[in-house]
Formats: sequence, structure tokens, C-alpha cells
Amino acid sequence: MKHGFLNWFIFIVLSIIWGSSFVLIKEGLVALSAYQVASLRIVFSGIVLLPTAVKYFIIIPKNKLLIIFMSGVLGSLLPAYLFCIAEEGIDSALAGTLNSLTPIFVIITGALFFNSTTTTNKIFGIIISFTGSILLLLSKGHMQESQNLLYISFVVLATIFYGFNVNMVHTHLSNIGSLQIAAVALTLNAVPALLVLVFTGYFGLPLSDKGILFSTAASAVLGIFGTAVASIIFYMLVKRAGAIFASMVTYGIPFVAIIWGIVYHEEVGWKQVACLLIILLGVYIANRKIK
Repeated sequence: MKHGFLNWFIFIVLSIIWGSSFVLIKEGLVALSAYQVASLRIVFSGIVLLPTAVKYFIIIPKNKLLIIFMSGVLGSLLPAYLFCIAEEGIDSALAGTLNSLTPIFVIITGALFFNSTTTTNKIFGIIISFTGSILLLLSKGHMQESQNLLYISFVVLATIFYGFNVNMVHTHLSNIGSLQIAAVALTLNAVPALLVLVFTGYFGLPLSDKGILFSTAASAVLGIFGTAVASIIFYMLVKRAGAIFASMVTYGIPFVAIIWGIVYHEEVGWKQVACLLIILLGVYIANRKIK
């Protein structure tokens, strides 16, 4: 009972942290570019976890380091850029809602690359979720424009990376501690992120400007809590409860994102909420255990 309660507590905390990440991205984009916000997110997460990474780097088997680095790339680095670029053209609430496709891509990538079993209910659930996604896009008329569909595709690609990463961690890193994975992965990925900051001219900006300071602070909070702390908790949940349950944290994320969207007066109505429920229904059916 206690074991199950703790799993659900972690689930709720992750939903709140990650659900709030989308609006923090919007705040970061006020004065900074998408590449700068994403890079700051990863750099700050790497800085926070650097002492821990140094401690564990020599302990982790050398043949696992590349997998851990790729876990950081697929689970944090690339999605950070994709979501920031996407939110230059779409609402944070929409980005958070589409993020709920992650469990579906856990199943799809698991079947394609990790020999996971694909049952009839999983296929049926996938069809329902994608139907909900299409209806969601159609419910927002201006989203039919090709430019906005491009921004939406960035979010979908990020969820594909998330799905692949969940399976990879569960399959290849189950014998390595959650803190070790997160610390080493994010610290290693902070290096390319720092290079992006340099090449995008961030350090040449008037960093004492109030707008830039605020956007930098939002990016820092995003990195420390939305990436560093949340990644540790997420890897812990994958190890404790399995890949599918961990990916189902996306049940809660869109509801938190939508609440923030309402606060920020984004376009959120009953049609969008209904489409979200259809997506989550598909996720539930796909992950339901058949007795």
C-alpha cells in the first residue's frame, strides 16, 4: 500500500512540475530566443547536478556512459529545443496537451525497437489517442495553417523522443541508480547546450536588462526544477513502477498546463478539454491490463 501511495505521490509532483514547464518556456521566450531558453535550461540543470555527476562518473560502467548520454539527448536536450521552438508559434496549453501523446509513443517505439508486445487494446488505444489529437488541432481553426502545423510537429517529435528514452532507460539502465543517470546525463549534455549559448550570442546580450534577467530566471527555474529535479524523480519512477506507469505522468501534465493557459488567457475552451479527454481515454485503453 505504501509502495503504491509513494508512486502516485511522485506521479502528482511530476505532473505539477512538468505541467508548469510550458508556461515557464513562454516567460523565457519574452526576451530570449528559443535556442537560448532551451540551452539555459540544460546548462542550469547540469550545473546543479555537476557535484553529483563527478561523484558517480567513475562508478558507472564505461559501456553504459554512451547510453546515459543518449538518454540525456533524447529525454532532455532535444525535447528542450523542440518545445521552445514550438511555443514560438503555439500556446503553452496546446503544447502541454499534445505532450500527453508520450505514453502512446512509449508503446509504439517499444514495439518497433525493444520487442515489446503489442496487443489489440494497445492498437485500439493508439487509434483513439491520435483521433483525439486530430480533433484537437481541428478545434483550433488557425492551427490548420502550415506554419502552425510545423510548430505542432516539433512537439510530436519531442514526444517520440520521450517514448524511445523511456524504453531505453527501462531496458538498458535498470541496474543504475536514478540519481546517477540524471546527474551524468544532464551534466554531459550541458556542454553542447553551453556551446549553443555561446554561438547564439547570449553572453553578448545586456544581461542586466530587466527583461533578459526575468527570462533568464524563468529558464533557470525551468532547468533546476523542470529538468534536474524532475528528471531524478522521473528516473526513480521508471525504476519503481515501470516504463508504462512512468510515462502515464502525462495524464496529469496537460491538466496543469491548461490551468496555466487559462491563467494566461490562452485559447482554452470546452472543445480543447474534450479532445484532451479523448486522448487520455486512448492512453488509458492502450495501457489497460487485460485479465
